[in-house]
Amino acid sequence: MPELPPRDDLPGHRVENQPPPRVSRLWDADAPLRAAVAAATAPAPVRAFAEALDAPEMRRAGREAERHPPDLRLFDAGGRRLDEVAFHPAYHRLMQAGARAGYAAIAWEGVAGGHAAHAAMVYLLSQVEPGVCCPLTMTYAAVPALRADPALADAWVPKLTAREYDPRILPVAEKRAATLGMAMTEKQGGSDLRANTTMAEPDGDSYRLTGHKWFCSAPMSDGFLTLAQAPGGLTCFLVPRWLQDGRNAIHLMRLKDKLGNRANASAEIEYLGARAHRLGDEGQGVRTIIEMVHHTRLDTAIAPAGLMRAALLEAHQWVTHRTAFQRRLIDQPLMRTVLADLALDWLGALALGMRVARAFDGASDEDRAFARIAVALAKYLNNKVCVPVIYECMEALGGMGYVEDTPLPMLYREAPLNSIWEGSGNVICLDILRTLSRDPLAAETLNAALDAVTGANRRYDAALAEYRSRWKTLPPEAESRWFAERTASLLTAATLIRTAPAPVSDAYIATRLAGGRGQIAGAVGAIDTAAILARIAA
Repeated sequence: MPELPPRDDLPGHRVENQPPPRVSRLWDADAPLRAAVAAATAPAPVRAFAEALDAPEMRRAGREAERHPPDLRLFDAGGRRLDEVAFHPAYHRLMQAGARAGYAAIAWEGVAGGHAAHAAMVYLLSQVEPGVCCPLTMTYAAVPALRADPALADAWVPKLTAREYDPRILPVAEKRAATLGMAMTEKQGGSDLRANTTMAEPDGDSYRLTGHKWFCSAPMSDGFLTLAQAPGGLTCFLVPRWLQDGRNAIHLMRLKDKLGNRANASAEIEYLGARAHRLGDEGQGVRTIIEMVHHTRLDTAIAPAGLMRAALLEAHQWVTHRTAFQRRLIDQPLMRTVLADLALDWLGALALGMRVARAFDGASDEDRAFARIAVALAKYLNNKVCVPVIYECMEALGGMGYVEDTPLPMLYREAPLNSIWEGSGNVICLDILRTLSRDPLAAETLNAALDAVTGANRRYDAALAEYRSRWKTLPPEAESRWFAERTASLLTAATLIRTAPAPVSDAYIATRLAGGRGQIAGAVGAIDTAAILARIAA
């Protein structure tokens, strides 16, 4: 019997016209990120986190954490309630990497540009495993809300910012580090938090909570910020998961079966007389917890830039090494135009997200006012462009983009979440109108940012003039999406004029503001594709 040739030499088994495995270079191949970080903070912590995430074992952990979702364990073998969530070891590995890098801590350590460094870490981790971002983001964002009670802050903040990860189930006083989640949403209310019905009854120096929460972010956390109706009205509470004498009366009802964000557990829970500590005054619950929401919105504004970046890298790798009709895909004008057009949304989202983060780092009243309005604008626009960008990157790979061997299906499932989380599109648009009508300094700082670059690009100047002519006052509610999109696009363009190469800002303005684009990616006029594509892997 003749000897068969090696399998790789058999017809149909030779690996030809396929890209090589992509080597992760989250920092070295991202010039726009490097520039944004250098302008805002010391780059070393961000670079170190990027290099840690580049390690092959961390990339594998990202895929494993998403493919092996958490498991709800309600009871032990004897029928005793556990109310615990079990995770794959890869999840814990990623949580530890984020915590040790300072994802939740660096903004509160007194480092110059700490919020910008944090935002860059969100952008990086979103490219590897975005589900893990949720518990780390909640932990970061809880710190300013806890300042409403100095005693609670003294007990909890050092554990939340410990740069360590301690998943053990213990009272917070006995742990090296802690995480904090949020449980606000109820079935009947959704975004209308004042419709919450969970009741809080005073009990000595604390309260007892009874009620149901339809969404609890990160139910394995050591505690939750939550809202409940106290005698004085809707109030914010800190609910520890574990008390000194045992488990708190918090029952996990089920884990949500979500479209994406699979590595992270989201749950329905019930408070059955759970002990809670009041945070802020009775009746001031929304005002207290809004500090946490404000900071989580920063993360929802920058995360879509990371998701788009990850998708673009996959598409760029494919078209650079794949040939069709005797030409590399990257050399074909139509493919170049599509990718360059997509890259403009990523570049704009990254630039605006990092600019917002710098405002969070500012200490002046103007910085804080700008952060209030700009974070809502960035959250709205960056997320609305994210889904179509990732879909088009998927299509660039053809059938392979639809296959779980690539990260594109995961990225596509993840893409809608940050728009829904912490206020979906309509809520954000109404918040934008409310802020501009009630906060003159926010409107003043926004207008100053738009005016600061006039004279640099005639198309931008014309678009700004047309915008102000159309909306001499705030628009009616029915036009608020149009207004929010246009305002955010102008602010993005103004940011790119100041921070990006001219071919990038010129192309963004021509296509997003001056009418030089159809409704579909790649339906654009002449843009400098070479200069834009060079930013993808620079």
